[in-house]
Order: sequence, then C-alpha cells, then structure tokens
Amino acid sequence: MGASTNVAPVIIKRKKVIAGGGHHGGAWKVAYADFVTAMMAFFLLMWLLNATTEKQRKGLADYFSPTIPIHRVSGGGGGAFGGESVYSEDIMPLDGSGASDQHPTEGHKARGETGVDRNGEAEDQFSSIEEALKGKGGESLVAPEVLKHILTRVTDEGLVIDIFSTKENPLFEKDRDTPTPLLRDLARMIARVSGLVVNNIAIEGHVRAHPLVLIDNPVWSLSAARATKMRLLLEESDLTPERVQRVTGNADREPVVTNTMAIRNNRIEVILLRQ
Repeated sequence: MGASTNVAPVIIKRKKVIAGGGHHGGAWKVAYADFVTAMMAFFLLMWLLNATTEKQRKGLADYFSPTIPIHRVSGGGGGAFGGESVYSEDIMPLDGSGASDQHPTEGHKARGETGVDRNGEAEDQFSSIEEALKGKGGESLVAPEVLKHILTRVTDEGLVIDIFSTKENPLFEKDRDTPTPLLRDLARMIARVSGLVVNNIAIEGHVRAHPLVLIDNPVWSLSAARATKMRLLLEESDLTPERVQRVTGNADREPVVTNTMAIRNNRIEVILLRQ
C-alpha cells in the first residue's frame, strides 16, 4: 500500500544574522577616541597658554616659521635666504650667529626677539655667573663671610643678584646711603663677574619699613639714594656706565620676609637683564 500523499512537507527556515549590525560595527568607538584626543589637545593648549610667558609663546610660534633658523649656526629652508636669519645689524647675519659688535646700539644690534635663538645660551651664561659667585667651577670670587650676603635667582627679567644686610654686617650705615666696606667689596666682585657677559644691568634699592608714626618717612628717598650709590660703586669698579639701564628705589614695598621692619629687607638687587 502506498504512502499517504496528504502529509504536509517539512519547511526549514534559516535566519541570517548579521554580526555587529546593532551598533554600526563599532565605528562609534573610533569617533569617540578622536573626540577624546581632540579634547586632550585642547586642554593641553590651554595649559601651555597659561604656563608660558609672552616671549616664550612668540618663540614657539616662530619655531615653525621657515625664515628663522632653529639652530645658531645653520637653519633649514632653501628659500631666498637659504635658512639664514633676517634680524641682524647687517640685515642678514652670517650663518645666523647673531650680533658682531660687542656693544651694538639699540637700533643696530641683532634683536633676537624670537625667544628661541639665544634663550638657551642666556641660561648657560647665567649659570656660569652663579658658578663663579659660588666657586663651583674652582676658586670662588667671594670670601665665605661675604658669600653669606648673596642670593641669586633667574627670572623672566634676567639673573637677579640679591645682596642683603644682616644685623651684624649691614650694607649701609644706619638710615643713610653711606656704604660699608662690605658693600664696597661686593660691588667690586659684582662688577668683575658682570664682565663675563655683555648684558645690560638694572639696579633696585629696597629698605625695611619704618614705623608709621614718622612724619617724614624716608623709605622712598633712602632706597633711591642707596641704589644710586650702588651704581656709582659699580662704575668705580670699571663697569661700563652705558650698561646701566635703570636705577630705581622701591622703598619698603617688596619685603622678602614677613616682618617688614626686619633688617633682611635692606638689600640691593643687581639684575643682569636678558638681551
């Protein structure tokens, strides 16, 4: 007897599954990674703008300029200037090595305003002066008892040589601008050390605060007079007068210790200015 022909046929349905179709194959991860990288670069840029000076920012910008050499001897680029500098007393210095005059005038010298070409060299010069003062490279130029009156620090303005009074050994006679033998020795030493570089110099006088009950408070006139006396002592020690760019008296407005009437605030700051 034959098989029945009324049995329904068996149909097998296979469903095709496309992997990853629900989340676009992971492409969103790439986009998110690009977004995070861009945000990191943005915040890094904001940090750099806040943490650098105007001169340093200009130097960073000029670093990518093809007309300014990034090396003091030779620069990149094959344009009209062949990678050489355009900011010298001869309009285009030889091999971008800077000024050729030892004491050029303001309008004739290589300006070097990029902050890239000479900045590292300036730091090296400041370090050599500090080493000469402290005797790290050999015999110190200063006696140990005199060295206790000197502090140095590097700022955006230049190398600050801070010479200060102590209770036992003041720089000036009390409330006068008459220098003591200690200050004369320090002036001779600073003039000699300043000869290692050609940087211009600024001199600032600072004094301790006086009681407010004084009718005629001498802090302004005294600090200015002491700064002027320091200038004269340096010039007597063969410092070129043209190197002195300013002499100021800051009175008691910038104390270095909490007690504004402390002797430590009686000080003279000689600043070797950045070129």
